[in-house]
Amino acid sequence: MKENQGASNKGLRVIANGISVLLHPVFMPLICCIVIYAAMPELFLGVKPKVLTGWIGMIVINTIIFPVLLMLLLKGLGFIKSIYLKDVKERVIPLIGIMVFYFWAYWVVKNVGVPIAKSDLTTLAVKAEGPQVPVLVRMLLLGNFWGIIAVFLVTIFFKISMHTAGVGSLLGLVLVMMIVSESFLLLPFIIAGAAALIIGWARYTLGAHSSKQLIAGYVVGIAAQIGAYLYI
Repeated sequence: MKENQGASNKGLRVIANGISVLLHPVFMPLICCIVIYAAMPELFLGVKPKVLTGWIGMIVINTIIFPVLLMLLLKGLGFIKSIYLKDVKERVIPLIGIMVFYFWAYWVVKNVGVPIAKSDLTTLAVKAEGPQVPVLVRMLLLGNFWGIIAVFLVTIFFKISMHTAGVGSLLGLVLVMMIVSESFLLLPFIIAGAAALIIGWARYTLGAHSSKQLIAGYVVGIAAQIGAYLYI
């Protein structure tokens, strides 16, 4: 009986680890961009594939490749023991570096094309002035930047879950999209909600965080996106 329970627990941990990798916070900015494109493709009408690929490439480089390379470099130099950052103290340098990368990603998209007003969140990406990154994408990256700052500050006091902060940004983004869109966007909302519940279960199953740490992550992620929406 104990052997069966042990095998079951081991299987759950394998699943939880897999989920933690697939929904790792480093992938969340890109996942959020994909959600925007899939749910509101009209924002990208007229944008040439080459231009769109360039935008995506810039986001991937600054939010995935650079953070991963930084983690590997810090581990190689002995500043961190593991890329999983289980020790709160090990998070300081990586988070500062990621702040820089996220800010640069936002600054680049902010200066592409002509700035448009908050009232035009659902405007087309192409106007007479030329192609520009949709405001929702700008808002997303600003929210990501604010979110990583908030995670850094909260980390001073306790080990907040970066996984739930990441998926919280996805949920916050979908909520903003529902506010600015004429349609309800039920499917994106269900997907974001399911992702939030699944990653919360995975991190709790692995014993990586307490329920308070998980909830704090959700709050930070959602609040950062709502705050970016109110700011822009």
